[in-house]
Amino acid sequence: MPRQSTQQTRPSPEKSPRRDPTASGQRDAAINRIASHNYFLLEKFECGLVLTGTEVKSVRGGLANLKDSYGIVKDGELWLLNAHVGPYQHGNIHNHAPLRTRKVLMHKEEIRKLIGKTQQKGLTLIPTRLYFKNGKVKLELALAKGKQLWDKRETERRRTADKEAREAIRGRKK
Repeated sequence: MPRQSTQQTRPSPEKSPRRDPTASGQRDAAINRIASHNYFLLEKFECGLVLTGTEVKSVRGGLANLKDSYGIVKDGELWLLNAHVGPYQHGNIHNHAPLRTRKVLMHKEEIRKLIGKTQQKGLTLIPTRLYFKNGKVKLELALAKGKQLWDKRETERRRTADKEAREAIRGRKK
């Protein structure tokens, strides 16, 4: 007959409150704010990203920028171009190039669907967010259609009208 243990098991301790919010997944590492201004974001996809060790550390440190980046499908693979990941401060001679082309990880079926959609007139792949999920860097890619100048003005008018309506309702309640 096995002996019963008299030790109590302790619940796992909570994660340190001093932990970096970007690394723990509570805050985005990089956001492309101008994407929603310049494009209609039709569909969003969560993808993985092939990065080197110094790139992951730089993203964790907030040195990533998605402003002018875009995605392309080439030879059945998805690639991210012009995404700037600053060099790691404590890196050595094997530090990464800031603007290198990075491979995006996505299921083949989803890539096949994207090939058909991006070949339509005016549709492109725009990265909107870079964030951590379960310790891995994830990229949110959006299938987007470019806005014309009058589209941007209409969006701005609608946003201002909604803001004024909310303020009027708030003023009535007081």
